[in-house]
Amino acid sequence: MGIKTYNPYTPSRRNMTGSDFSEITKTSPEKSLTESLKKHAGRNNQGKITVRHHGGGNRQKYRIIDFKRNKDDIAAKVIGIEYDPNRTANIALICYEDGTKSYILAPEGLTDGMKVMNGANAEVRIGNCLPLSSIPVGTMVHNIELKPGKGGQMVRSAGNGAQVMAKEGKYVTLRLPSGEMRMVPEGCRATVGIVGNGDHNLVKIGKAGRKRHMGIRPTVRGSVMNPNDHPHGGGEGKTGIGRPGPSTPWGKPALGLKTRKAKKASNKLIVRRRDGKAIKNK
Repeated sequence: MGIKTYNPYTPSRRNMTGSDFSEITKTSPEKSLTESLKKHAGRNNQGKITVRHHGGGNRQKYRIIDFKRNKDDIAAKVIGIEYDPNRTANIALICYEDGTKSYILAPEGLTDGMKVMNGANAEVRIGNCLPLSSIPVGTMVHNIELKPGKGGQMVRSAGNGAQVMAKEGKYVTLRLPSGEMRMVPEGCRATVGIVGNGDHNLVKIGKAGRKRHMGIRPTVRGSVMNPNDHPHGGGEGKTGIGRPGPSTPWGKPALGLKTRKAKKASNKLIVRRRDGKAIKNK
């Protein structure tokens, strides 16, 4: 999918780019696979804001995506590629031979009329979903399960793909987009190919209003607040934060603090961290 620019008839339009949606072949969603998406504006069940900078935005319908891909040994035909406002990747509407329709993440190279299949007996080709034990070493995959049958949890955003690096015992070693090397049980499923819409990260928002349409509200820097509002606040003019390191509005360390638990159970499955360091199991 390419990137389009606009004529600069306003200052914001000069720096704005957008997707040309050349991969999109179907414009209206399948009604049976959509549901209403209620807005919470970052608030929890008590009405308290737990995630800042959320609110407003255009109304959206949630598309029910089949991350499990557990309808085995039945071929499905790709009906169309659609835009999904809830994720960076595009989605594909497929119809199985028994008439069942579902949405899947659209990998790069998947087009209308192609056939996809799930299960251990499926071929290793774009869009097919197989257990990692059936996928050859070196293959690029996405939508990867962490527990067999739970559904894909890793490598789901636009342009991402993980590579099968090795197989040993009951585990398959993957190189994730972050550079992390991680072992996953061989019974977990993954879809062959790289997630489509790889140019998504090249889009320039261009103006503040477009961000508001996405449901993202403005962020105010702590350094321009008063001392009673933020640890970085106060002082005459532009001053330093006056602390050993940057902090959150609640005084906790920010920007670079490691928050992963030292004894987290999945540490033993991580061969190499994304920073290039090996995990030390205690």
